[in-house]
Amino acid sequence: MKIIQAAADDFETVRRITQETIRAVYPRYYPFGAVEFFCRHHSDENIQADIASGKVYLLCDDETVVGTVTVSGNGINRLFVLPQFQRRGCGRALLDFAEQKILTRYDTIRIDASLPAKQIYLKRGYLETEYHMIRTENGDYLCYDVMERSKQSVC
Repeated sequence: MKIIQAAADDFETVRRITQETIRAVYPRYYPFGAVEFFCRHHSDENIQADIASGKVYLLCDDETVVGTVTVSGNGINRLFVLPQFQRRGCGRALLDFAEQKILTRYDTIRIDASLPAKQIYLKRGYLETEYHMIRTENGDYLCYDVMERSKQSVC
């Protein structure tokens, strides 16, 4: 496995991984309105802007791109692995990469943790610092935690 920086022509790949993963995984944890909110939040415009800013990375397994992560300041965003490649260490590889990148410049890593990923982050030493509920257009709620991990807990 290798991790490379995404280029402008990788937009469709990042979009596909993001949307496919949300639609496959999130309905098991969230109501329809929250899933749709996630899909809109990770919009084409947001993905393109992050790629243009050099914040997006791709995980390649042989010649197949199987995951993506966005690193923005001390935050980890848009970490997705295609469902058929989950439970193979791909998410861990992306998270290790993002954490190492952040810790070269910051003392704290911050992540907005969706319900499917919260236990993963807790096991890695992240602590809940905030809880949010967003009411979606159709009245459903999207709930997530802001979690942080300090440089000391990584070393």
